[in-house]
Amino acid sequence: MSDHPTAPVSKRMQALKLYSPSAARNRQAICDVLEPRLPQDARVLEIGSGTGEHAATLLEARPDIFWQPTDPDPEYRSSQTAWAQDFNGRMAQPLELDLCDPGWDNDLEGFDALVCINVIHISPITVLNALAARAASIVKPDGLVFLYGPYKEGEKTAPSNLDFDRSLKSRNPQWGVRDLDLVIRTLGEGGFAALTRTDMPANNLSLIFQPGVPSNASS
Repeated sequence: MSDHPTAPVSKRMQALKLYSPSAARNRQAICDVLEPRLPQDARVLEIGSGTGEHAATLLEARPDIFWQPTDPDPEYRSSQTAWAQDFNGRMAQPLELDLCDPGWDNDLEGFDALVCINVIHISPITVLNALAARAASIVKPDGLVFLYGPYKEGEKTAPSNLDFDRSLKSRNPQWGVRDLDLVIRTLGEGGFAALTRTDMPANNLSLIFQPGVPSNASS
């Protein structure tokens, strides 16, 4: 009699799934903004995929797309692997990717979108710089860069984002809520212009950039 390990393995994989309260709050709102912007059969590279819930939400909404998750944290990559088993190869095995490492983008090209959700404020500014510098070699000429998170906008900055900025810097001086103008300028230096800005729950923004598109960041 042969053994049948598939079910026990599947259950063990399911147990590795992580769940984030913040992802539970914002994943559908992010999906509503990003999903209509993705072309048919889109290939998406996500930087810092965390638990993998955002990838799962988009894949549930769009059965045609392929998603490449990444993260430097092995526990998060295990969670992404567990989520991936639900999508029949449309969610790839996660890559161990750290934008602070030289050559992080080796062999990454031909993607329709580069997605980065709640990352640049909990990482050194070098991560934003690296993303902006290499995005043009990663996405197609008509591709997009999608950023989500809190931002500072001078006197218009929400008090909660200022409090969050202080909290982040107390944990790590290299972290912090980034100035929106700085983010737009940095992406611009990489050849990407702001296309849309969408106000999101909890004083966050969704930003979409495309190569060579005139700057017109409006909701």
